[in-house]
Amino acid sequence: MTARAADRARYDRATAHLDAPLALVDLDAFDANAEDLVRRAGGKPIRVASKSVRCRTLLERVLAKDGFAGIMSFTLAESLWLARSGFEDILLAYPSADRTAFAELAADPKLAAAVTVMVDDVSQLDLIDGARGEGREVIRVCLELDTALKLLGGRVRVGALRSPLHSPAQVADVARAVARRPGFRLVGIMAYEGHIAGVGDAVAGRPFRSRAIRLMQATARRELAERRAAVVRAVRAVVPDLEYVNGGGTGSVQHTAAEDAVTEIAAGSGLYVPRLFDNYTSFSGRPAALFAQPVVRRPGVGIVTVLGGGYPASGAAGPDRLPVPYLPEGLRYDPQEGPGEVQTPLLGSPADDLLIGDKVWFRHAKAGELCERFDVLHLVEGDAVTATAPTYRGEGQTFL
Repeated sequence: MTARAADRARYDRATAHLDAPLALVDLDAFDANAEDLVRRAGGKPIRVASKSVRCRTLLERVLAKDGFAGIMSFTLAESLWLARSGFEDILLAYPSADRTAFAELAADPKLAAAVTVMVDDVSQLDLIDGARGEGREVIRVCLELDTALKLLGGRVRVGALRSPLHSPAQVADVARAVARRPGFRLVGIMAYEGHIAGVGDAVAGRPFRSRAIRLMQATARRELAERRAAVVRAVRAVVPDLEYVNGGGTGSVQHTAAEDAVTEIAAGSGLYVPRLFDNYTSFSGRPAALFAQPVVRRPGVGIVTVLGGGYPASGAAGPDRLPVPYLPEGLRYDPQEGPGEVQTPLLGSPADDLLIGDKVWFRHAKAGELCERFDVLHLVEGDAVTATAPTYRGEGQTFL
């Protein structure tokens, strides 16, 4: 029996009393992935990206482990909710225009002490000031550095379109604006190198593309390490008591941690290890989060149909954004239908061994987005469900 077949047998036994659709997290794999992230971080603390987890129970679990400290949130409303739930040191990774939430933040000392907001433009400070109302708490601020690799005088750009702050001088200018402005305190710098941390460098069946990605990433790492160090020096000249410099992501943990200028690493997807993280040479994780759909039809030889399953991930549309049939091994989509809103045909010889009501296990393309489809996660240890934890959705929270 292969390791994957053994996992399928465990998951089927653990959930035999549960009807699909359902989602689970294998806690043994989750914990092993957490340990691997800590090992790769080389002693630097890991700030957990909540968008990649979206379950308070599992955020609490990972933050109780040595090597993890703080949360990187994805909306201001979520940040306030987490702070009110008892989480501390919450860094909002994206700028917000939520005036209602800014008014709540500025009016509550506990929230203002726990939450740091992201800024890359002075006009964002104007929006916050305009939303304060009667609130006069000091707002903690982090500046985001654009990590994109620019070549040929900027005519070629590799990296996400995020912050407009690319050079040390640009970041320092905004740092001075924050430092001069009453009601704000600059505490950190963040730089997410998504073209390194979020792009696999070992694409199956694409050796030339894989080599090109590795070359690009090696060049980008060198350029960013030098520029990030210069940015940190420029900002510390304005704010000497900067609390942290956050960088990285699941795919670049060990590389980012090696930079002296970086004080902490961000990671989250590496806990669940969705399918987009299969194609890396720098690490190998264990799939920890899966969902099951029930077989409801057997249209013919080598074909079964499962209920639902059309759960595409965000990003540029393409096959890599689709969930992948995982267990039993050997199933594939019908190329003319793909995963459907209400039903999904699956092809392959393993279909002939599946009965009506059997479960087919899938892996989502991205990590936390799976939780937007399910109210609860069944937590599996060995071959038993030992707990059930609500997702954000299960707690009535749909932030994006």
